[in-house]
Amino acid sequence: MFLSVANLTKSYQTGITTKVLKGLNMELGKGQIGVMLGPSGSGKSTLMNIIGGVDKADSGTVEVADVCVTDLNDNQLVEYRRGKVGFVFQFYNLIPNLTVAENIEVISNISKNPLPLDEILEAVGLTDKKNRFPRELSGGEQQRVSIARAIIKNPLLLLCDEPTGALDSNSSRGVLTLIQNINIQFGTTTLMITHNSAIADMAHTVYKLRDGKVAETAHNTELIPAERIEW
Repeated sequence: MFLSVANLTKSYQTGITTKVLKGLNMELGKGQIGVMLGPSGSGKSTLMNIIGGVDKADSGTVEVADVCVTDLNDNQLVEYRRGKVGFVFQFYNLIPNLTVAENIEVISNISKNPLPLDEILEAVGLTDKKNRFPRELSGGEQQRVSIARAIIKNPLLLLCDEPTGALDSNSSRGVLTLIQNINIQFGTTTLMITHNSAIADMAHTVYKLRDGKVAETAHNTELIPAERIEW
């Protein structure tokens, strides 16, 4: 199994102890799209941060492509995030005084095996906008740039935290179609957080989180094209 999470626990201390993950288990196959659903506070973002090597678990294991992420030290986690994981967030975090191409090259320049810039620009449909600045782009186009930054490093795993949360329905469909196409074109294993249950129809595997655990796992035998998702 490409991604395997076993008995994962995580608590935070804020005067009191808040248990966020409570022995969570999940698996995702190589080249698949997984979607995590669940209410706020169910542990989705905490789980994704631990899988991505941004946060550390209290106990349990996370394995990604035979790498035991939960055994890595701080320096090893930096190399893991740099080489194996691409992140896409709800907010684009683009550098305003850099062009589209330059925003993407920032990541390419620190990656060991980056994909060609022109190939990525074509994949995200921004070849004709590579010399524009973020302020000259729509919200959907800015999110495409953030996706391009994530995939140019040629990651094994793409993590998307509410990638359509700040977009209207048409832009959301465009971004989800792009994520689906990248999965097909590059074989990038993708795990996505969303509050929109309709997005689950485009995923191979759907996880419903509740109270710090995966309460239900479903597998879709037929995937719905992202452009047909209803809002």
